Parts: sequence; C-alpha cells; structure tokens
Amino acid sequence: MTKMMLIDAVHPEEVRVAVVNKGQVEDFDFESAKKRQLRGNIYLAKITRVEPSLQAAFVDFGGNRHGFLAFNEIHPDYYQLPQADREALLAEASSVESDNGDDVDVDSDDEDEARPVVSSSIQKRYKIQEVIRRRQIMLVQAVKEERGNKGAALTTYLSLAGRYCVLMPNTPRGGGISRKITNAADRKRLKKIVGELNVPEGMGLIVRTAGAKRTKTEIKRDFEYLIKLWAKIRELTLSSVAPCMINEEAGLVHRALRDLYDKDIDQVLVDGDTAYREAKDLAKMLMPSHSIKSPFLSIFLFSAR
Repeated sequence: MTKMMLIDAVHPEEVRVAVVNKGQVEDFDFESAKKRQLRGNIYLAKITRVEPSLQAAFVDFGGNRHGFLAFNEIHPDYYQLPQADREALLAEASSVESDNGDDVDVDSDDEDEARPVVSSSIQKRYKIQEVIRRRQIMLVQAVKEERGNKGAALTTYLSLAGRYCVLMPNTPRGGGISRKITNAADRKRLKKIVGELNVPEGMGLIVRTAGAKRTKTEIKRDFEYLIKLWAKIRELTLSSVAPCMINEEAGLVHRALRDLYDKDIDQVLVDGDTAYREAKDLAKMLMPSHSIKSPFLSIFLFSAR
C-alpha cells in the first residue's frame, strides 16, 4: 500500500484522521467532542448591539460569547431601507459581484476569498447604525472561531461546501473556478459545465480544486446535493426562533472523506464501529456513481478493539 487514510474513532471523545503516503504523514487532523468547531456552522441569530465606532454589530447566535459581525459582512438585503432603495441597492451589489470574474480560491485554509465583500461605493453610502437595528434577526455563518475574549467572527454571506463545489446561496456571482485549477483545458471545460447547470438566480457556484478532473455528471450531482441542503436550511430557518443552530458543519469523518479522499488513496482504515458506518454511508451519498462493488467502497476496512 502506498497511500492510505487512517480514521481513529474508537474513543468517542476524540476522532483523529491521518493520510499516510509511503510511510510519511501527509495530512493530519483531529476533533475533540468537548470542543466542536464553530466555523462553518449556520445560525439564526439576533443583533444585540450595533457599534458605530467599529462599524460592526454584536450578535447572539447561541455561542459562549456574542459573535462579531462587520458591516461589510452584512448582505444589503438586511438593510432597513424603503423597498425601492433596497431593490436599487441589491441590483448594484449584484452587478458589482458579477464583475468580479470567475477566479476564486476556495481551497485555501481560509475560505474568506469565496465570500464577497460589498463594494466600497455601497458601503460609503451608509453607516451601520443607519440601516441595521438592534433585535434584528439574521441568518449568519461562523467564519472564525472564538479566541480568548473574542467572539466568533460571522458573516451573512453563506457558503455550503460539497465534495467538488461550493454553493453560495445569496451571492449572485455566476460560475467560478478555483484559482488552484491552473490547467487551461480543465478551466474551460468546468466553466462550460457550470454554465449549463441550472443555478438559481441570486446564487453562486464555485468548483473546488477536487473537481478539476470530474465529469459533468459528478459536478451536477454535487451541485444538486447542495441545493437540497440549502432547501432544508431554509425550511428549518422559517420554523425556528433565534438564537439557534440551523446547520452544523460536518464532523471530521465527513470532512476527511469530502476533502481529503482522492483516487490515489489505496485504502481507508476506520477504527470505530459508528465511524465505519458513517464512512460507508457517506461514500454512497457523496459518490453514488460507485456501486457497492466499486473499488472505492471495497477499500474500507473495519478494525474492532
């Protein structure tokens, strides 16, 4: 075996994942049950304080501390404005975002680049205290963890990561391709695929580097999975009361298979019955084109203690 993924989940308090290539650890991550990450989670939250001096708001999303929401992370749709002014503002924001092009890096350690920032001309037109109100309800996503006395950094520009794509449900940017996909033929092919997908108006879709060599069928299936996930998030949001969690970012086993698994991995060794079942189910969901007899599913082994 030259390359393998090791998932140690035999102890429920901690899960560890390593990718080993020719005896060398290529990637390693762990997750503690006592400290689950906030980043990526989506919450229905309530503004508790608008701070003019910081041009930001503090938000109760149900965390240990109130989160920090910068003004440029608030979608214009949340601005408290007359309807005509809001429509004009959204039209301008959409135009600006569409002009940003299709080169977006979404596979870096920090996916901030995949989240648009409202243009400076729009920002300069208003102050946060003029358009955002205390007790206002917003759907937010954590983009940075809590640190020390600082609360989590939040955004209203949401992104949902799949295996090959990132769906941005309130970002009208058209098709995008990760900058890390440098092959011109791949970029041209992927841009054509994205252009043929039925991406709803007002949404953006970006192909991650993992999608570089994938077929239209695989990209489309991942996109449809994300659309269904967004529909569930919307449905739950409408029936929820702030503050509460709406969608939790996938656990480490899910993220490892989604983000780290590739065709070069010869074997996935899962230690832990629950994690093994999760891994098998995820393989079928994330890669349903593989049958139960496929090489991918057959490489799963379970080691019981």
